[in-house]
Amino acid sequence: MPPRRQHYRGRNPARAHSIAELRAMAARRLPDFCLEYLDGGADDELALARNRRVLDEILLLPRTLVDVSQRELAVPLFGADIALPAVIAPTGFNGLLTHAGDRVLAEAAHAAGIPFCQSMVSTVALEDIAATGVRHWMQIYPFKDRDNLAAVVKRAEHAGCEAIVLTTDASVFGNREWDRRNYRAPMKLAWRKLLDVGLHPRWVLDVLVPHGMPRFRNLGDFLPPGMDSAKNAAAFLAAQMDTSLTWEDLRRLRDLWPRRLLVKGVLLPEDALRAQEAGADGVVVSNHGGRQLDCAPAPIETLAAVRQAVGAEMTVIVDSGFRRGSDFVKARALGADAAMSGRATLYGLAAAGAAGAARALEILRGEMERTLGLIGCARMDEVDARYVGRG
Repeated sequence: MPPRRQHYRGRNPARAHSIAELRAMAARRLPDFCLEYLDGGADDELALARNRRVLDEILLLPRTLVDVSQRELAVPLFGADIALPAVIAPTGFNGLLTHAGDRVLAEAAHAAGIPFCQSMVSTVALEDIAATGVRHWMQIYPFKDRDNLAAVVKRAEHAGCEAIVLTTDASVFGNREWDRRNYRAPMKLAWRKLLDVGLHPRWVLDVLVPHGMPRFRNLGDFLPPGMDSAKNAAAFLAAQMDTSLTWEDLRRLRDLWPRRLLVKGVLLPEDALRAQEAGADGVVVSNHGGRQLDCAPAPIETLAAVRQAVGAEMTVIVDSGFRRGSDFVKARALGADAAMSGRATLYGLAAAGAAGAARALEILRGEMERTLGLIGCARMDEVDARYVGRG
């Protein structure tokens, strides 16, 4: 009988062999409410599961007797190569996973030669992220106060951000039931969850002591005085989401922003075409990691149709569910310029801070390179639809 399998139980991220193993390490370090926020999806979590299921069902079709002794992962993105077809996706409240988590992720992305997309609800100032030298993208939400939103866009321009990414699928919040069960009132943890926090001293000494609760650093005049903590701001920010957002708002943002502009939250070819017509430079095919509409398709299953609709010139990025390097190869084969991943690097960050984030990207890079060799393709920029099939 083979020995019972189990993940590595220690704290050294160098001994993690997969993103799943980093997640197991993160689960031991984080309080329950943080892990639930990181892991969970909407409603019955059907979209969350579908994202992985559809990726898993895509087959890679290998060619044999191909010289793959030298393999190249770099691909072009907005006129300059990135070292591998990956972008760290925008995720909020990363200061709850480790102190200054966004800066740690940006530094890992810079070292890996890929862009970092910062969330508007990050807990590190965008100017500090820009100072890391990373290819810096700034994600924004459609808040009602257009003047303050314009001020954030101007800050991003002055800081040298390469791109603005407008998230369009979160003006109505998804129903994240399991996340809500951690709280007895908005942002007030249930008593048993407070006790659980005390059982995670490594997290407490990193996140809460001596820094206190993380604060939003990019919202400026959106928040009333003294309301910039994660604890105080959540309900206010939810009320600020603009449910009246239309394509005309995208055109106004296009007039305001002189650099690359992407629309995140596109799932259908017709919406990708409308984004293209409104002046967007790219789209992110996304269902928000399964955290919004629970009956949405997985982005990877609409990706090829989106690419066909917009043609070869528009940048197309895909996200949601990416955990293995082979997933990124599948995305390239189906027409994506690159794939965004949020949770994969967050698991590394939550497991072991800077070393964990770097290890997550190292694992993904190694898996991508190995997958190229196994499918008989020496260059990532040559991967196309010939290499994929359906199970």
